[in-house]
Amino acid sequence: MVDVSTLLPLIRAKDWWIRWFDFPRLQILIAGVVLVGLQLLEGVRLSRFRAVLFATLLLAIGYQAYRILPYTPLSAKQVKSATRDGRGVDIRIITANVLMHNRDAAKYLKVLAETNPDIILTTEADQWWNDKLAILDPSYPYQVKYPLNNTYGMVLHSKFPLLEASVKFLIEPAVPSIHTGIQLPGGQVFYFFGVHPRPPGPTESEETSERDAELIVTAKLSKQKNLPVIVLGDLNDVAWSRTTALFQKISGLLDPRIGRGMFNTFHADYFLIRFPLDHIFHSAHFKVIEMRRLRHIGSDHFPFFAALNFAPQEDAFPQPPPAPEPEEKKEAEETVEDAVEKKP
Repeated sequence: MVDVSTLLPLIRAKDWWIRWFDFPRLQILIAGVVLVGLQLLEGVRLSRFRAVLFATLLLAIGYQAYRILPYTPLSAKQVKSATRDGRGVDIRIITANVLMHNRDAAKYLKVLAETNPDIILTTEADQWWNDKLAILDPSYPYQVKYPLNNTYGMVLHSKFPLLEASVKFLIEPAVPSIHTGIQLPGGQVFYFFGVHPRPPGPTESEETSERDAELIVTAKLSKQKNLPVIVLGDLNDVAWSRTTALFQKISGLLDPRIGRGMFNTFHADYFLIRFPLDHIFHSAHFKVIEMRRLRHIGSDHFPFFAALNFAPQEDAFPQPPPAPEPEEKKEAEETVEDAVEKKP
């Protein structure tokens, strides 16, 4: 089973049940290590057939470890840590999928009060959540509110002025994203994308085409901006997937998780089944002050917090993402075309 679950994601297919095996790489790795340990404890001489299976298991473990290693402190950081030299502007950001049917707004509001972020992106916000979050408006005078009852509503609160804010529907007519310039103290401006594409799954989408396409389109838009960029939200994809890697290459944005940890945000109720689904990506104009997963708010996601320092310098990162190869550019184009063709 470990071998099969390792091989399936290598298939270039969009079926949700195949792509789902991108998610539990850590769990598959742990299962593989346990199986190896049991075999060693058994100590029975292996037949040729069992020896081949054992060797395949070791290869599967090695491959899974290779894929998740960048998202551990054993790897080099892709984004440098900020030095406290007083330069630049500090920005505190939270993204939280509150779970639309969750009705315990008090927990979420308490977490926001304790962390005092400058920018808050709330996803899965319906009108009930929009009304509850209105208490934030005096402290966050700049907002974009687009509540929906389909689990794809979004609300953005900012202490900093928003410039030409808009709600766009990049791929699906019922799945919005928020696009806006944000002006920092001192007049600097960066561009912000708040995203929450539809997840793959039997109750949502039988294929990952729409999710993948929205991420690729967002990557292209990010690359076109002549401004610093932050992409934030519930991407419904794991950090180590092929789609996320392609997103990074097309956008040129950095993943501050690399070299720091997984920061698994979903599923909040199940310790053994957790994946990093809530993300922040940013351009080389930012360094990391702090990142952490916040406590349970009654949702199936934990809120994700990042504090960044905006101080544009050429040495903001030691490991820029590699540029996409020609075949990867072609794959990105085909991904978008495939999703567009499926539009009604």
